[in-house]
Parts: sequence; structure tokens; C-alpha cells
Amino acid sequence: MLQRLQKCIAQSGLCSRRAAEAMIEAGRVTVNGERAVLGASADPETDEICVDGAPLPRAEKHVYIMLHKPRGYVTTLSDEQGRRTVAELVADAGARVYPVGRLDLDSEGLLLLTNDGEAAHALTHPSHTVDKVYHVTVSGAPLEDAAEIIRGVTDLDGEAVRPAGVQILGAGRLAVTIHEGKNRQVRRLCAKAGLTVHRLVRVSEGKMKLGNLKQGTWRYLTKDEISYIKQI
Repeated sequence: MLQRLQKCIAQSGLCSRRAAEAMIEAGRVTVNGERAVLGASADPETDEICVDGAPLPRAEKHVYIMLHKPRGYVTTLSDEQGRRTVAELVADAGARVYPVGRLDLDSEGLLLLTNDGEAAHALTHPSHTVDKVYHVTVSGAPLEDAAEIIRGVTDLDGEAVRPAGVQILGAGRLAVTIHEGKNRQVRRLCAKAGLTVHRLVRVSEGKMKLGNLKQGTWRYLTKDEISYIKQI
């Protein structure tokens, strides 16, 4: 069946759809020996699709997992600086999976990984709203005042953002809900409100909850969670 070329590549598990688009634009993709252009379609069953001269791998069984990322691990599969990576924590997942979005080195909590490029695209594309909730331990300004400031931010260093939701959980603790995935967004929001972040844990992403998953361990997503992703 004919479908967009970037979708064919993403469904093979090679990379995300966005990365596939970049490969096509860079001239790295051919279909039946002809250099492909963005917007082209192909049939993965009958057409020979190659990336950098190598045939596109056949689609493997999709794997979806949730990791409770500890502090001190980078959200990548390899690191030039030799730091510990999340790939080490999911090496026994039964497939090569890729992080969906990021948690910075000092952040913890829910991190999704999959080899389904379409699912990764749906979860991270700016046109889709997948709320993310973080529990943040802070010090500095009075929490009531800081919460009001955070709720009022619609421009973050020149980037438009939707107002965050903020709930005071207790002394020095906030629950912050964001609707985008800007780099270090929660930390930057807290800084604007005069807060110093001591601990940041992502506890949910859309309908998926970290729950009691132990730090440094992972689990497969449930059927309901996978269905939710596919409907985004």
C-alpha cells in the first residue's frame, strides 16, 4: 500500500518520522534506485527503499516501555563524554528502543522508549498536546507567589508557551503541568519565579502514570496505554 516515504521509514523502526524527513531532504534516501524527494510515496512491500544505500529493514515487532529514569543518566543511546545512558537500563527490553523526548541529566521519572517511529512522532509533534506532570522540590520565593508567576508565563525566553498548571503539594513541593516539551522548561519556569530546583520528577505523560515503578527499572506499556498513544 502506498504511503508517505517518511512514514515507511519510521514504521521500519529505523528512526522517527521527523528524522526520516531530514534524511530525505539530505538526499540519503532512494526508492527503486532513484533519489527520493520530500512528499514522495512508496509501497514498503513492493518498492526497494534504501537509506545511505542500505535497504530499509523490515518492520520489527513494536516494543513500548516506560522507564523510571534515575538522576545521573543522559537520555540518549550513546554519549561521547562517557556518561551513563538510559540505553544501559533498558538493554534487556528485547529490542533496540529509542527515547521519546528527553529528561535532562539531573531529572528523574517517567521516560518512554519505543522502536515505533510513528508513536514517537505522535507523542512529540508540536501539533499534539500531551500534558506532562512534574513533582518539583524547590526553595526560594514563597510558593503561593511563585505559583502565580509560573501560571502567568506565556513567553519563555522568546518562545511562546501555554500557561502551566501549578499545584502546591506541601512545604517546598509543587506539581507543575506543562503542555509542550521545551528544553528544561520546568526548570526555566521555576527560575523565572525565583525558585531553585532541588529535585524534579516526571510523574505522568498524558494518561500514562509512573505509579510505583522503582527507580532504574522499566515495564512494558499496557494495551490500554498503547491504544492511547495510537489515538493521539
